[in-house]
Amino acid sequence: MKFVRTLTWIVITAVLVSFIAMNWVKVPVNFWPLDDGNYIHFQWPVGFVALFFFALGVIPVWLYFRAMRWRLNRRIASLENTLRASSMPAETAPAALAAEPTVETGTTTTASNPAPDA
Repeated sequence: MKFVRTLTWIVITAVLVSFIAMNWVKVPVNFWPLDDGNYIHFQWPVGFVALFFFALGVIPVWLYFRAMRWRLNRRIASLENTLRASSMPAETAPAALAAEPTVETGTTTTASNPAPDA
């Protein structure tokens, strides 16, 4: 699957680079109207203008989806933690009652960790 994704990015990059290379002619871009009926304009290459406005359209959508993904990942983690906390078994006896003193050494043992036989 990574191969398909990499190949797709390579094709998109090749198309964009060829578009920019073929359209590197500078054109006037009207930026802001003035009082006398003229415009403030810049001489920009067509490829740069296309990339700029493509990014202007893509970046807000990309940021929205990243924020949505972050929010949903936080929500999933919270639900997993809640489920993990509610599914833990309750202890039937406190740890102090589960320990039994031994007669020989005076150490304590538990049911899960018996003292070694000597």
